[in-house]
Amino acid sequence: MDDKRLLSLDAFRGFTIAAMILVNFPGNDAHVFKPLSHTHWWGISFTDLIAPFFLFIVGVSISFAYSRRLKARAKPSSMYSKILIRAGKIFALGMFLNTIGLIENFSWEEVRWTGTLHRIAIVFLLCSVLFLHTNWKQQGIIGAIILIAYGVAMTTIATPGYGKVMLEPGINLAAWVDQQFLPGKMWQGNWDPEGILSTFPSLVTTITGMLVGTCLLSKRTQEQKIIMLYAGGFVSFIMGIIWNWQFGLNENLWSSSFVMFTSGLAAMTLASAIYCIDVLGYQKWANFGIIYGMNAIIVYTLGDLLAPFFFGIPWGELPLNQLFFQGATQIGFAPNVASMMFSLMYVGVNFIPAYMLYQKNIFIKI
Repeated sequence: MDDKRLLSLDAFRGFTIAAMILVNFPGNDAHVFKPLSHTHWWGISFTDLIAPFFLFIVGVSISFAYSRRLKARAKPSSMYSKILIRAGKIFALGMFLNTIGLIENFSWEEVRWTGTLHRIAIVFLLCSVLFLHTNWKQQGIIGAIILIAYGVAMTTIATPGYGKVMLEPGINLAAWVDQQFLPGKMWQGNWDPEGILSTFPSLVTTITGMLVGTCLLSKRTQEQKIIMLYAGGFVSFIMGIIWNWQFGLNENLWSSSFVMFTSGLAAMTLASAIYCIDVLGYQKWANFGIIYGMNAIIVYTLGDLLAPFFFGIPWGELPLNQLFFQGATQIGFAPNVASMMFSLMYVGVNFIPAYMLYQKNIFIKI
């Protein structure tokens, strides 16, 4: 690995993916600690931070990857094909995961065209091109315009068919746009959390990461960079709280306040990781995250591919997760604890291939 590589960023990415697997695969869906489940609509939980943190990290990585190439005088047009191919691979991987369960009874109407990987692909593509053709000030202005425009649209435009502004599940402007233009199946029947309109503010989450990446690549001292990340992150966090009074924190809508709130937390979290790992040198505790983070997309995909063996295929009468949950509760563990224990075990299972790839210096870029 490059000696100048920011290990804290790899660790941040890895722990984010590990958290994603943890909350996606509880031992029992009916018994989950509240912070480990998404909020139903308004508000925010630990789980709601995971997706924006990852998109923020994508933005930082875009800055790191393409700043070096631009400094080497590479023409932006020379990078288009690689950006497009990579985005296409990530999107195709998302489609593969969405359709793998439809093999026996395939129907285009049952295909979901959105998801976590799909959004990552779209955001990566658009933000990479944006980064190649704008400076940090222009990126900040574009991000602000998108958030303001989205916030104004969602809170002032009446939902067609209702005659007034609606912000409830399935009956808001974003849901209406998806119902009109999104093909295939939606995650929640008549609305999708990774739909068309909400993708626009998710772009801004990645733009905030790009701005942080530009700061980290500047000639400022490490101390100055950390202070700037804390200060900027705190300001963004407070702006998110204030904006929440008008357009509430909502991951499903990816509300403007949600972008500011989570980007602020992400910036401060990264600042803390840089200080602990890269400045103080506390790397041993971070190795788990670093190993996970070096093949993040692959590990995320494996989490879905291995799931049927642990959650679907019966081992005797019950799948492994139910056998574990049943056994743990029978010997005295509280249901929520038993469910989380299996989730942690599954995180460990997915760590094994990540560790094997890391040991062999195999880092797969999708």
